[in-house]
Amino acid sequence: MEAAGLSPVTLSVEAADPQGAATLARGLDACDPALVLLFGSPRTALDPLARQLAAALPETCIAGCSSAGEIGPQGYQRGTVVAIGFPRRAFHARTVALRDQGAIPVSAWLSELRQLRDAFPPTPGWSQFGVLLADGTACHEDVLVSAIDAALPGLPVVGGSAGDGLAFEESSQILGGAVVPGAAVFVLVETALAVAEVSFAHFTPTARRAVVTRADPARREIQELNAEPAAQEYARLAGLDPDRLERADFARHPLLLKTGRRHHVRAIRGLGEDGGLRLLSAIEPGTVLTLGQAGDVTAGFAAALDALPRPPLMVLGFDCILRRLAVEQAGMTDVMTDLFGRYRVCGFNTYGEQISGMHVNQTFVGLALMEPEAGAPDAA
Repeated sequence: MEAAGLSPVTLSVEAADPQGAATLARGLDACDPALVLLFGSPRTALDPLARQLAAALPETCIAGCSSAGEIGPQGYQRGTVVAIGFPRRAFHARTVALRDQGAIPVSAWLSELRQLRDAFPPTPGWSQFGVLLADGTACHEDVLVSAIDAALPGLPVVGGSAGDGLAFEESSQILGGAVVPGAAVFVLVETALAVAEVSFAHFTPTARRAVVTRADPARREIQELNAEPAAQEYARLAGLDPDRLERADFARHPLLLKTGRRHHVRAIRGLGEDGGLRLLSAIEPGTVLTLGQAGDVTAGFAAALDALPRPPLMVLGFDCILRRLAVEQAGMTDVMTDLFGRYRVCGFNTYGEQISGMHVNQTFVGLALMEPEAGAPDAA
């Protein structure tokens, strides 16, 4: 099967451009998209643009969210809207809004996800995957990914937690031509292309550990580590001044949670009240955490993508905002831009990432789309 006409098409416009929706519609129309994913900032720009785009492409599923930054044709972007069109010749898609994240109606979510699955039987010879766009300020990604894993076992699912720059206050999720307040958007996709999950993080565990002795799970806040004020004990373990802790320190010295043989980041987004630490992931009292040490933020990224069986036609990527900040602070933005261009990475910067039934932080996760293996059925 030839890849021509099957590859996703990526475009971007300035968020403030009054003709942005028209520009995107013209650029996407040629590929006859079954699905368009929209990622952009500021969040207020998405609603009117999505409404106009939905009117211009009435036969297309449109889903998206606000971001902490975009990954588009120019690499890292800000103040833009990135649109990824998935051509109907090689993709089919259905969507559902998992509403009321604040109330966590898991039974309703499971029912809706199973109805979506039953209404979307797989095409023989095609692959299926899911994309989850969660509200990064609702703090329930762990429950969402568990619900999806239970309803759709074995389905590769990647995604990101929506944000709005570095405000950590509100986010917007888009379904069709409208904002869906308080909801997570889930997209079930099938494709004639080959797919592979990608995950990369630039940290290593140290020998220093701590027990969460007091925490507020609802607020994702650690109040005590090793029975000491959390920020003070964290600073001691990391060899930092507790009175001068900054976001860059948290990015260089993440807290890690070991699951099986792997360590996953439980990223610190800032200081809480009374010496606490606010995280981007769920935390419970009694959890054992390991102090991590960040390495070269770009080293190994190319190796992870070169390990794919074939060069990707595109990588749908979700990159933690803390990784982007680390890249910028290290003066390596151009290096990362070149890597994104080489592997055709497009997506957005997140408040958290979802992959393989887990919510993680400070990690790049993605889904590589590749030409099918020789002998695979042609696209319908």
